[in-house]
Amino acid sequence: MTKAHYRTTTLAATLLAALAGQAGAQDVIWWYEQATPDQQQLIADLIEAPYAEANPDETLVIDYRGNELDKQLRVAMLSGSGPDVVYTPGPSYVAPMAQSGQLLPLDDYAEQYGWNDRILPVFLEMGRYDGTLYALPKTYETLGLYYNASLFEENGWEVPGSIAELETLADEMLAKDIVPFAAGNSDWRGANEWFVSLALNAVAGPEKVYQALTGEIPWTDPAFVESIDALARWWEAGYFGDDYFSLDSGEQVAAMLAQGEAGMMPSGTWAFQNIDIYFGESGAEPGFTGFPSAEGEPVFPLGVGSTFSIAQSSDNPDGAAKVIDFIFSPGFYGPMNSAWQGEWNIPLSDLSGVEMDPDAMPIFVEAMATLATSVDEGNYGYTSWTFLPPATNSLLINGIEEVWLDRTTSEEFLAELDAQFQQEMAEDKVPAIPAR
Repeated sequence: MTKAHYRTTTLAATLLAALAGQAGAQDVIWWYEQATPDQQQLIADLIEAPYAEANPDETLVIDYRGNELDKQLRVAMLSGSGPDVVYTPGPSYVAPMAQSGQLLPLDDYAEQYGWNDRILPVFLEMGRYDGTLYALPKTYETLGLYYNASLFEENGWEVPGSIAELETLADEMLAKDIVPFAAGNSDWRGANEWFVSLALNAVAGPEKVYQALTGEIPWTDPAFVESIDALARWWEAGYFGDDYFSLDSGEQVAAMLAQGEAGMMPSGTWAFQNIDIYFGESGAEPGFTGFPSAEGEPVFPLGVGSTFSIAQSSDNPDGAAKVIDFIFSPGFYGPMNSAWQGEWNIPLSDLSGVEMDPDAMPIFVEAMATLATSVDEGNYGYTSWTFLPPATNSLLINGIEEVWLDRTTSEEFLAELDAQFQQEMAEDKVPAIPAR
């Protein structure tokens, strides 16, 4: 990844300035998720190294915990032995931790560092519990439809603008022995929820999802039954191919798409990092669009990929806050997003001072601009990992497989989902839902 060294001669001063401050006497511990060696090198170059240089008496220790991060973090937080920087998969994990007194309120740090002015308000609201700020989002993201534009041109295919057009196109691909949807979950079972989120927002619509999240209607509403029925129909028709449970959700499916083995890939903006690599190798042209909806307009389900908090038990909360503040700086945004596209789309309110690598993928820049406009106009949907409480979300991830494998019906799946959601809503575990 040569882009990691983009403008390195000018970055050093910018990064060091962003981290300038009083050096502490203690380490700052941050547990991180899975990352490839190249990605770990980016983190070392753009976070660890400048932090160490600016703070010679303090060490930032990033511990890569892989796919076990969530389980290990839950256990550690319960015992008060977790990291200083608490890195969760999304806002749905924040409310239970805040409720249990495991997180430090961030309001004073937000005032000290100017986060209230620097971060888009809707994302600050997502990090609040009972009016107190406990988390900041690492990245905001959306789900959409990647496609092999070269393959589309070769076959005379148009980008689908509705669910009906999507299904017609997928059937044409099957007839040519092309997998319609490059998809897999062997590395991350949570990938299941990407497709559930897309179906709920595309078929039932964001307004219905909002009503369910706020308790106005149950998840057993006929619109949601229709959504899950559609997803089951796509599975039964073979749109997801024969190897869903053996393919990973990242590199392997991106390679399938780039090589023309698959025509489309429903996934999130975090996948741009793999699109850049594998389409660069194949020479094909990638495309990205909002997922088509029953209404005809594309939908952009809004998600927060991960969150930053500070452990209540932290021995160095000031150091943890200093690290988080660095992440939310324009001087970090440009270099990291130029090198690692889609994973660090930090919700800064002002990007005018950001310098991106001119070689960054145009479709990435365009997708992020479209998402920013959608958020600003309130024209967005809802991802399950951002807005569902944890037990409900876990049930969704596991339960949809039972529907796919014909072990339960859409109605039974949604009845169980609704019962779990109502219980967690009564326990005040539903994340903050921004008003439409």
